[in-house]
Amino acid sequence: MPVLLVGCSGGGGDSPRTEDRGASGSAGPSADATASGGPAEPDPARLPRTRAAALDLIGQVIAGPDSFGPGVVKRSPYESDPATWPVLGADCVWKQGKPADTVLATRTRYFEVPAAAGKGPVRLAAVVTVHRSREDAEWEMAESIEETMRCPTQQLTADERIGSMVAAALLGGEEVQRNSDDALTESGEYRSTELGGPYPYTWQQAQTHQVTVAVTGKGAKGRTEKEIDALVTQAQATMLVRLESAVEKQS
Repeated sequence: MPVLLVGCSGGGGDSPRTEDRGASGSAGPSADATASGGPAEPDPARLPRTRAAALDLIGQVIAGPDSFGPGVVKRSPYESDPATWPVLGADCVWKQGKPADTVLATRTRYFEVPAAAGKGPVRLAAVVTVHRSREDAEWEMAESIEETMRCPTQQLTADERIGSMVAAALLGGEEVQRNSDDALTESGEYRSTELGGPYPYTWQQAQTHQVTVAVTGKGAKGRTEKEIDALVTQAQATMLVRLESAVEKQS
């Protein structure tokens, strides 16, 4: 069964990390989940050891507009600055810093379902981060759970917040969690100066080998939680399939 972690708070918004971050539901580094039904065994030769190789893998894996389904377009800017890394301060406000030493490479892309027919725009983001080791990726996942528990309300930008967060962690091999070693979902409320709120907010993060992949969805007027969840789940599944294909042993 999933482990539920609940944080209650007023407010809602989004942090740079929920768009740029990597995270998981572990309390700390976990054992290899492959034995319990996780992803296929990787080919060590296909796992990145340099920044160049990590960037190449990210290019193969990261979502594009079609990964979410029809109607999704690129936002501007489309990709994040690879020299920055989001950091959640003690004040529960996200700021941009340098990537951690454990990170070989990371990239975030931004998307949108445009406003139409009385419905506001859905803001989406996908991120892939390649760490130097599996353990580094696992620790980043664990830190994300700790961040949610420490800051159930987070200031994402000057104009955006998230709150009333509920998180569920699922280890590889449990229930339907078969294509990653570890996974985390979070849902809550999103508010922004531009769009108002509260609206549905969804974030999914998964870790496979030394890689984390994540997708964020922020709702708007007339958009349902089911609609946001479907967009996020589709893109996350697409990236996990691409990742497994890119690193698994060839027959």
